[in-house]
Amino acid sequence: RNFELFADLIVWRKIYSLQILDRKNSLTNMKLSKNLSLAECTKSDTAKRLGINNTPDEWATENLKAIAENIFQPCRDHFGVPIYVSSGYRCPELNRAIGGAKRSQHMEGRALDLDCDVFGGISNADLFNYIRENLEFDQIVWEFGDEDNPNWVHVSYVYDGHNRKRCLRACRDDNGKVYYKVITD
Repeated sequence: RNFELFADLIVWRKIYSLQILDRKNSLTNMKLSKNLSLAECTKSDTAKRLGINNTPDEWATENLKAIAENIFQPCRDHFGVPIYVSSGYRCPELNRAIGGAKRSQHMEGRALDLDCDVFGGISNADLFNYIRENLEFDQIVWEFGDEDNPNWVHVSYVYDGHNRKRCLRACRDDNGKVYYKVITD
């Protein structure tokens, strides 16, 4: 009898594991918008290296769809060139592993880091300015770089709340500590 229970348990675990794998595969192939997949928003070399499952739950996936449809896709359509997502969704474990902010909107699927320098065609400054002047957003950050071009653009969007239209510039002091300046012009 114990052997039968053990065998049933093994079969149940295999079925459950296949269901989890099937859900993960179907999510990975999911399109968030015409030109953005969930796989692009969840990929992480750090997660792979550390064995972290960076699959978002349903709520975070809905948030990713919202930012894809309201930020990413309008930019992609306007410029007509590919836009690289350097960071999208981060589960809390991954966010801790990379030293992300404790309340990062990436953990909610509400933020993307975009880098136009990867594919070319437009600059990160072009992207920053287009979003700032034309789209509804919660927060946009000119991430480091220089006066002419950020290294990447961080943007967040809240579909079920208030978007603050907060514009920041990420800087480092002489000791390398990061601080943010509000952009008002």
